[in-house]
Amino acid sequence: MGFKVGDKVVYPSQGVTVVESIAKEVLAGMTVECYHLRLLATESKVLVPIQNIERVGLRPLCDPQDVAQSLSRLKANDTDEKGDWKDRYRANLERLKTGELSEVVDVLLCLADVASRKTLSFRERKMFDQAQQILAYEVAEVEQRKIEDVNHEIGEILTAHMGTESAAE
Repeated sequence: MGFKVGDKVVYPSQGVTVVESIAKEVLAGMTVECYHLRLLATESKVLVPIQNIERVGLRPLCDPQDVAQSLSRLKANDTDEKGDWKDRYRANLERLKTGELSEVVDVLLCLADVASRKTLSFRERKMFDQAQQILAYEVAEVEQRKIEDVNHEIGEILTAHMGTESAAE
């Protein structure tokens, strides 16, 4: 699987990036070909050796059907997540690391369920915001919509699940 300059790809736990360039770099004394990526959400730069893209989990954007299915699952609010916050946090962190959109939705559903009963811890709130951002940027790119519109839609869905105004902030 190879990407070219201008391709939009997903970097697990971070979200949608754009391949800005492909160049040889010296890393740990070895010359390797690398993707220079820019995160759309934060404008941060990431350097990924091409030989490591599978290990890192770099992947192309989902197709429109996957996005539609993910949004449908989010609207359905189908979760039965239990356990203490440490186990839940660890499980959600592993889900985010996969980079799969369905796993990001699972994180949002889990944390929205918790938020409907109590205030999220600082770490869980940060993870919730990160998952929401990852989902929003991929949906916006795949459906070619404005990020503000997608954020608003997702915020409304999550607000309905949580019974508060905090998701739309």
